[in-house]
Amino acid sequence: MVVQPTQEALAAIDPLAERFHVSEIFYSIQGEGSRAGMPCVFVRLQGCKLRCSWCDTPYALDRRRGGQWLCGAEIVQRVRSYGCSFVEFTGGEPLEQWGSFGLMRLLCNEGYTVAVETGGHVSIELLDERVVCIVDVKCPSSRMTPLMYWRNLELVRQHDEVKFVIADRRDYEFACRVVEQYRLAERVAVVLFSPAFGLLAPQQLAEWILHDRLPVRLQLQLHKYIWDPDRRGV
Repeated sequence: MVVQPTQEALAAIDPLAERFHVSEIFYSIQGEGSRAGMPCVFVRLQGCKLRCSWCDTPYALDRRRGGQWLCGAEIVQRVRSYGCSFVEFTGGEPLEQWGSFGLMRLLCNEGYTVAVETGGHVSIELLDERVVCIVDVKCPSSRMTPLMYWRNLELVRQHDEVKFVIADRRDYEFACRVVEQYRLAERVAVVLFSPAFGLLAPQQLAEWILHDRLPVRLQLQLHKYIWDPDRRGV
């Protein structure tokens, strides 16, 4: 079970002095979501309690190996150095490091467009209202569905995004039920259906979506088509 952050706990953290376990910070093209194709600075934090079967960043999961420790001030300095106004926190799982809440708020205050991609098992309730939250709902093939914090789908806001990584027909039908149950197409900026890379053909997913006339967006991981799918730092 994941312990959820409280207002008091977050208020006690100085995000600039806080030490973060960082996997990598890099400048690339956003490959997913409604901002796909835009230049973006990625802050990938190290460590995640989930172990999704199709995870494409296994090097960022283990807190005991990999990454480096940086204080928040060093991260902000690195972000500024790229001269890009769009920043995304990813992982691993960025929200497991509670200092990230304050760090994202600080960057919003500086005028950055800030997004965070979360696996959905940590509450998003205390995220700064300006942060674009991309909630990755765990379908059955991920084997992580039981760890979802389902209240997050009640907390999403109009500018947020909800993503489903779909590996087979069972995942697709599960995603359809969740979209309907939480009325996601009416409540968030975009609902993303993404074929698990190498497991489900994009054409197959496209045909299912068209057949059922779903109000969702088919998403391909653009960076995996621009560069080698296994390349890091892109």
